[in-house]
Amino acid sequence: MAVEALVRHGRAPAVHRWLDHYRHKLEDMPDTASRITAENWREALGDPRRIADWTVHFERETAERPWREVLAEWWPRLLPGIAAGATHPAIRVGHAVRTLLGGEATAPRVTEPAHGLGYWAARHQPLPAPTPLAPEPSAAAALDAVPPVSDQSGGIRDRLARLTGFPVWPPRPAGAPDEARAHMEELVRAATHRYAAYGYGEPIMLVHAATAPNAVLRTLPALPRTLWGPSLEATWAASAAVTAAYAPAEPAPARGPDPSAPEFSSLPSSSSSLSSAEEVFARAAARGNDHAIKFADTALDVGDATALRAALGAVELIPPAL
Repeated sequence: MAVEALVRHGRAPAVHRWLDHYRHKLEDMPDTASRITAENWREALGDPRRIADWTVHFERETAERPWREVLAEWWPRLLPGIAAGATHPAIRVGHAVRTLLGGEATAPRVTEPAHGLGYWAARHQPLPAPTPLAPEPSAAAALDAVPPVSDQSGGIRDRLARLTGFPVWPPRPAGAPDEARAHMEELVRAATHRYAAYGYGEPIMLVHAATAPNAVLRTLPALPRTLWGPSLEATWAASAAVTAAYAPAEPAPARGPDPSAPEFSSLPSSSSSLSSAEEVFARAAARGNDHAIKFADTALDVGDATALRAALGAVELIPPAL
């Protein structure tokens, strides 16, 4: 994921150094247990012990059929478990699809979404059905109205199990696929902006409130348009769940980077130039933390000065990895 973002933003020469620092986090793939088939896949869904079986399954599927066909078949099956692995599998698929949509479908490029789908299937985690709360007119207002879980302690599975209710957003169902996409763009923008004030509460985990829906947004062009509406519902649930699980009760901009600092004053107040945007990404790349890199990548997609300030905030809040 971070490697794809680094290459996309002209930082390919930094990839080998980044991998040298990251590889100690990687684990060997376990042995396979048994073949996943059309008859037994449901019983293997959400079983992390079957990750090798799932990976082999999707390698086989994408070797035998076009990757878009495989994605379209499995997307609605996996989408209810978007919270899997703290949303990392969905984010991984989004980065892989962006690469495939932008270039040739080489074997290594097709293998990456196969591995992402396998990771997603093995870690599949449906969210509890939340109680619908009062509708909110905008994504920003809806995120502000998300009630925190009663106890923000423990791992993400513990926290998500305590979810109770989410505001209804959008206030009316999307009437067309393009409307669903516009709402998703609004959600990514609102979650990115919100990080600037609330990211201090949990700097790493809260980036996923923006990067997860953005990964789904990147995947939409590869999906049948009939799946865009359900994708919006899932992205709202994922962003709201991360917000409920980790966001502090009050904003604390004073604990973030100083807006009067030189790196902020050099950014335009309402729009960003390419040089300013790439400077923000350069700072994230130099920091080396994969979450800071992916959040900066999303902030550049949003593209306005508030998003870039949020990305600079993440660079300061998230510990360096290089």
